[in-house]
Amino acid sequence: MNLYDSVSYELSQRLTERYSTSFSLSSSLLDSSIRPHIYAIYGMVRVADEIVDTYRGNDAAEELNRFEAEVARAVQVGYSTNPIIQAYAQTARQFGITDELTKPFFDSMRSDLSPTPMDQAAYEAYIYGSAEVVGLMCLRVFVEGDEAQYQELRAGAQALGSAYQKVNFLRDIAADYNELGRSYFPTITHLDQLTDEAKQHIINEVAAEYVTAYDALQNLPKTARRAVRLSYEYYTELLNVLQKAPAETIKTTRLSVPKFKKTILYLKVRFL
Repeated sequence: MNLYDSVSYELSQRLTERYSTSFSLSSSLLDSSIRPHIYAIYGMVRVADEIVDTYRGNDAAEELNRFEAEVARAVQVGYSTNPIIQAYAQTARQFGITDELTKPFFDSMRSDLSPTPMDQAAYEAYIYGSAEVVGLMCLRVFVEGDEAQYQELRAGAQALGSAYQKVNFLRDIAADYNELGRSYFPTITHLDQLTDEAKQHIINEVAAEYVTAYDALQNLPKTARRAVRLSYEYYTELLNVLQKAPAETIKTTRLSVPKFKKTILYLKVRFL
């Protein structure tokens, strides 16, 4: 790995660690041979998310288009002057991550710029593009070119990505609605519609996806299994926190897993 690539991966790692302590903690359990590549995927995804969630300028759509075009160009030619894109491009080229996965991702990001209530089809398409394909990008790295294993595990990777996204939607429902004007759940277009019954319906959906995901998780390569298991344990605990909270609390409070509990989960998985 040349100096520029090395620095690009280091910057992707630093970005990941600053933005997500939970993801960083899980990633620390990845084998060192694949860990930089997962940081690279997270870095690219995080910058796109920043454009639609934080920047919010009048030219956000143009910024996102430029970013997408630069990602595509870098994957094609193997170089970008943007270090975050450079790291992602090297990873994508090495593990065969193509626009089959990046195009749906950017389509979902683009839809966040003009939020409208979603029907079931739009909801499923958004989750696929914003979360499931990211799981598939990571799976490409985990299986290191084994196409048969990729096909065997892809349904589980998609289920896990979908489940995590739905948990995030539920946890962040108030901020998404009040600050960003977004409503993702088809049956909840206004916060008043988040009742305990509606909350339970979402939790039941996630629990079913967890079952599918766990079966696949058991068959992941050893280089990735503990890291994914830790993220699974964390999101399972977060789902439990949401399960116990009344819907009225979720409407006003962003709930999370206590730090001591995260530490316990880490130690539990670290020594499996």
